[in-house]
Amino acid sequence: MLKVLKFGGSSLADAEQFRKVAAIVKSNPANRYVVASAPGKRFPDDIKVTDLLLECYRLARKKESIDGPFGKIEDRFRGIIADLGMNLSLESEFATIRLVIKNRASRDYVASRGEYLNSMILAEYLGYAFLDAEDAIFFTDDGSLDLVRTDESLQVLLSEADRAVIPGFYGSMPNGTVRTFSRGGSDITGSIVARASKADLYENWTDVSGMLMADPRIVSDPEPIPCITYRELRELSYMGASVMHEDAIFPVREAGIPINIRNTNCPEAPGTMIVASDEQATKPPHHVTGISGKRGFSAIHVEKSMMNGQKGFGRRVLQVLEEHGINFEHLPSSIDTMSVVVNTAELEPERDAVIKALEKSVAPDHIDIVNDLALLAVVGRGMVRAHGTAYRVFKALASVDVNVRMIDQGSSELNIIVGIDAVHYEKALEAIYKEFVK
Repeated sequence: MLKVLKFGGSSLADAEQFRKVAAIVKSNPANRYVVASAPGKRFPDDIKVTDLLLECYRLARKKESIDGPFGKIEDRFRGIIADLGMNLSLESEFATIRLVIKNRASRDYVASRGEYLNSMILAEYLGYAFLDAEDAIFFTDDGSLDLVRTDESLQVLLSEADRAVIPGFYGSMPNGTVRTFSRGGSDITGSIVARASKADLYENWTDVSGMLMADPRIVSDPEPIPCITYRELRELSYMGASVMHEDAIFPVREAGIPINIRNTNCPEAPGTMIVASDEQATKPPHHVTGISGKRGFSAIHVEKSMMNGQKGFGRRVLQVLEEHGINFEHLPSSIDTMSVVVNTAELEPERDAVIKALEKSVAPDHIDIVNDLALLAVVGRGMVRAHGTAYRVFKALASVDVNVRMIDQGSSELNIIVGIDAVHYEKALEAIYKEFVK
């Protein structure tokens, strides 16, 4: 068996966390490749190393001294090395990075140095090889991941290293400059390494014992999700669940590699297993797998008599949004009304222009825009076989006097999405959770 393990920033925040990580890695000879993040927060008011690096970048662009934040970065890494009793010096690396930042290094280069340095320490501490992500993960000219080239290159490098640590979060552009993923992108690196190494399992270690059925900031002590499919994870991540970077799903999904989300501070907990298909998944304990949501949506309601008889009506509405740089989220419609749910932040700067363009393009009888909406997604592979799921959702909302402004259910019957007034978001989510779990 071969496993790839990715450790997040909280898992590598200080020397004590390094010891926990080392114990986990050394506990199983199958743990061959490790992906490391930059040091995260050690306590609530602490500053992440990546944020200190970005502060250095900001100061350097203004031609101001970076000594303050960069000194904190150096002290952070020196402290980890000293506390672990290691015979390792990063002074030459510090000097090089400091000099490059002062000479107006790119933002991506600066942001990536936390992963780079932390991985060097972890590799030395574990006795593993260090493989720089610049030499293994590649982007195309437009900044998107070049998965084919990356996969081929990584396979060669990994075949030459029986055990290795790879920095997460970054790779290189065709011209050799550093390119980063979005924040949290170490998850993607771990997924890419798992795919290239043909791993049997990708373990993603963080500070929670897997995914929870609902946001613990809203629902008190929500139940963990023991097993979830890639499709369910994608739906929940899109609607706000944030245990794992949603783009990390695709490299391993194509390869059929399961993901296990685990807790570095509670390694005995089984966590959440993410699998490719319903057939691989264990039976869910409830009809629904999870409930998540987002605020900040608007609904554009376009009314037109006999709309269904006009060919291309929907296309013209969406074309107007496309021309104004607005993505649509959902399209709940009726025979004479087409509703388009969009992100309010994208719509507001273009609001008047969009209305005028719609009036010109489709000559509607009426246009109405409703703001301050929240979307709630009830997701579960068990819903397709369970009678009355939608009824229970609406009953739960009615029990706390929440009016449903929009309903959308995918053809796969994997989820039910309801639009509500954002002011009722918390009590609506809690009511739905209690209906299905307690």
